[in-house]
Amino acid sequence: MSEESRLRWQCRRGMRELDDLLVRYLDSRYPTASKDEKNAFNAVLQLPDPELNAYLLQRQVPTSEAIAAVIAHILKHPQD
Repeated sequence: MSEESRLRWQCRRGMRELDDLLVRYLDSRYPTASKDEKNAFNAVLQLPDPELNAYLLQRQVPTSEAIAAVIAHILKHPQD
């Protein structure tokens, strides 16, 4: 399985709106992101669903600056 396929699979979290946000980031920003940002995105994908949902729904703010930056990029991307 390629890295892209693995990441795309990990973006599937069971809530369509959140899945769409993650996949949109993967398609638009991830390919040109820095190594540190890619590592942070991988860390985002490892978060438990309730924590990830809280961040993406802006109910909580991540304590990690790197994760907070990726969440901000995910949420800034315009809806298609």
